[in-house]
Amino acid sequence: MSTSVTASFDRMSWMDQYLIGRSDIEAANGRIRPYVRRTPVLELGPGAFDLACRVTLKLELMQHTGSFKPRGAFSKLLTSDVPAPGVIAASGGNFGLAVAFAAHILGHRAEIFMPSSSPKVKADRIRSNGADVTIVDGFYSEVVGACRDRAAETGALVMHAFDQPEVVAGQGTVGVELSEQVLDADTVLVAIGGGGLIGGVAAWFQGAVRIVGVEPERCPTLSEAIAAGEPVDVEVGGIAADSLGPAWAGEIAFAVVSEHVERVVLVSDDAIRDAQRRLWNGIRVFAEPGGAAALSALLSAA
Repeated sequence: MSTSVTASFDRMSWMDQYLIGRSDIEAANGRIRPYVRRTPVLELGPGAFDLACRVTLKLELMQHTGSFKPRGAFSKLLTSDVPAPGVIAASGGNFGLAVAFAAHILGHRAEIFMPSSSPKVKADRIRSNGADVTIVDGFYSEVVGACRDRAAETGALVMHAFDQPEVVAGQGTVGVELSEQVLDADTVLVAIGGGGLIGGVAAWFQGAVRIVGVEPERCPTLSEAIAAGEPVDVEVGGIAADSLGPAWAGEIAFAVVSEHVERVVLVSDDAIRDAQRRLWNGIRVFAEPGGAAALSALLSAA
């Protein structure tokens, strides 16, 4: 699917306000460096998984809390005046865990709203970091409204999982590290939920490499946004919904993707499960469905 968007001048002016740049990501990289890990890469070697191309994995599962999300959480917290009630976030799990972890390290209270569709183990891990957890029936979209209402009551600082500039800039530090660790990469595959990671990574590379987004067929937020010319609500489900299943794409991600991403491809739940099995059986990397989605695009020829 092509990511080119036909737009009027007014439309482009509107999109420009959502674009972040390399200077934003460099600033985020500097401020979060004492708090996050520089995660390793793993080059799989010739013929890995019977693929003709050379494949390198960026192991964000080795980041604090097990995903890239602490990068954005620390980036936002370190640039904000946090009120006494602390911070509040809606999350399928990974961002909530990152916010709870970052808030604990920086000495702030945290309250996380999660959907009932998320794994219980993620809620338990969030509580273990000292945060309060409220479970709401449904998926991520049902949680957002409840979280917004609670924030209005308490005055807590709202942390958005994928659509705040500081958060997206923090996620973009994955791109900074990749550009230093894999000097001759020509294509970067990025899994998409709300688009915070691909927005940050694509904003960092700005066309220096091909960026291809990967979405589960049952969570096609950016694919549908591209088709409509703007973010729209979509129905979500499937095995990766807890990490890749918001019901809409972020405005920031949509603006960046429209400028710097070559295309977005869709993968099936079966393809994701196959990638998980092959990662474990082949190299003993245990990835959750959202973490295996990008590789599944290669393995399934998407």
